[in-house]
Amino acid sequence: MSESTISSKGQVTIPKAIRMRMHLKVGDRLRFVVEPDGSVRLAAATRDVSTLRDILPRPKRRATVDDMQSVIRRRAAKRADP
Repeated sequence: MSESTISSKGQVTIPKAIRMRMHLKVGDRLRFVVEPDGSVRLAAATRDVSTLRDILPRPKRRATVDDMQSVIRRRAAKRADP
């Protein structure tokens, strides 16, 4: 079991073993969840971008630079028309 002390500013240092286990790094955000029994659960509030992989279906084909430029031109033309 790991322990930490609350500073005079209300800050707590997360012990290294916990940071490593949760894969936390500088700048990560944490969420404190108070459970009905009064215990507090610590959860990472940020997600590594790699966890978002495969959330959306893969496109049938990859977009080319020409495809992207074509869409940009069409949208610019629509904005130009009153």
